[in-house]
Amino acid sequence: MSKKKKIIILSCMIALLAVTAVCNFLLSGDSVYDNTTSTAYFSEYRSERSSSRNEQILQLDKIIAESQEDSEVRETALTQKMQLTMLTEQELKLETLIKAYGYEEVVVTMSITSPNVSVIVKNDTFDQADAVKIYNLLTQETQVDSENINIIPYI
Repeated sequence: MSKKKKIIILSCMIALLAVTAVCNFLLSGDSVYDNTTSTAYFSEYRSERSSSRNEQILQLDKIIAESQEDSEVRETALTQKMQLTMLTEQELKLETLIKAYGYEEVVVTMSITSPNVSVIVKNDTFDQADAVKIYNLLTQETQVDSENINIIPYI
């Protein structure tokens, strides 16, 4: 199997892993929520995101180490690794900025394969003014089109 095919398969697997994590997140809701449950939810989500990204970077490192110095496969892997690193940094920055507005918990998700930015915010009194405040921050800090921003209250 050629290295280009391996990269394509690896990229598809990474995208599938991300989709699985999002589906798991969306489908694993309970009907009774309390503060402990929500805090655990946000911590667990961050942990899963971190381990998923670490696995992706390890796979890219393996491709980089096994490929030839000037190959296209190596360049693609290096580019994807850089994009993942920048996405992780941007997600953490946005989470910190949104928490600075006084929200208890927040998770920001971004992807290499999708132009969407999703924000999940814990706030018992979340309203349209809160959504506008977060929306304005996201449009200022990212180059994401407005229709690709999703703000989801976790109540």
